[in-house]
Amino acid sequence: MGIEFTAIDFETANGFRGSPCSVGLSKVRDGKVVEEASWLMRPPEGFDHFDPRNVQIHGITAGMVADQPRFCDVFPEIAGFIGADLLVAHNAAFDLGVIRSALEVSELAGPAYDYACTVILSRRSYSLVSYSLPFVAEAAGVPLQNHHDAVEDARACAGIMIDIARRREASSVAELMLGLQLNPSRLQEYVPGRDGLSKPTVAARERLQLSAAGGAAPQTAWTYWPQEGSNPPANPQADAAHPLYGQTVVFTGNLGIERQQAKIRAAALGAQPASSVTRKTTVLVVGDGFVAADLKRGRLTAKAQKVLQLHGRGQQIEVLSEGEFLQMLGGDWPAASV
Repeated sequence: MGIEFTAIDFETANGFRGSPCSVGLSKVRDGKVVEEASWLMRPPEGFDHFDPRNVQIHGITAGMVADQPRFCDVFPEIAGFIGADLLVAHNAAFDLGVIRSALEVSELAGPAYDYACTVILSRRSYSLVSYSLPFVAEAAGVPLQNHHDAVEDARACAGIMIDIARRREASSVAELMLGLQLNPSRLQEYVPGRDGLSKPTVAARERLQLSAAGGAAPQTAWTYWPQEGSNPPANPQADAAHPLYGQTVVFTGNLGIERQQAKIRAAALGAQPASSVTRKTTVLVVGDGFVAADLKRGRLTAKAQKVLQLHGRGQQIEVLSEGEFLQMLGGDWPAASV
């Protein structure tokens, strides 16, 4: 049977994960990419505004998708390409969340999918200071020229999965997951009217209704949060398949989300927030517009510099940008664009 799966990557128009504007897929058979597909699309109606911050990341504008079909029209083709394959994505909680929220706001039924996350697999296979896609692709020897081009990101994700299987000498994805003591996660099928809505979709609909009524959704300003605040305990009932579950997370720099709120949301996903970098730290979230490439440019806070020192001594620790952290949370950007 060999290594078989389909890698997937979505780009979204705004901070709400149910706003897909592009998707790329790479189908793998016997450890090789054999077929690829990609679509530009208009996000679901009512959730199709393009946030300048997202446009800056992926370069897709509203004008570029104005004549494209909406997600609801494209999804049957996407589902047909995937078939019964295991889905693999880098930060899979986000990409599978895109499917679920986009189905919900489109009032469209969708099948169940088993999936695996290459962020989680990479943490067990490489020793890196960042597990963002470009860093892991480099470690896996996978070319990635245009990060945030959906089909290139899906292809890079596929290559990472193939490399991890090779390193583990696994002859199938099932054997690989067993060797890493992991089980595939599952996105349950969605039937409109029968199944409840996910929290991101409920929040997005509430904001849309408030806006339609002439109100303004409460926003958190991009301001400095001078106090660490308390560190709530990790939620033991959180999804163990989430990439933040079981991590000890420290925050540094100016965040768009209040630091206490960031800690509360991280704890809800099974992470343990902390106030300083120690031997227990496994994830550092950096604000101030930091991106993973800054690790190579030397643009670091004192906490980030300490992380690099600890990583050099063999401590498994990861640096995330606030954008990557927010994507893992599955929610909107914390403030309205100007």
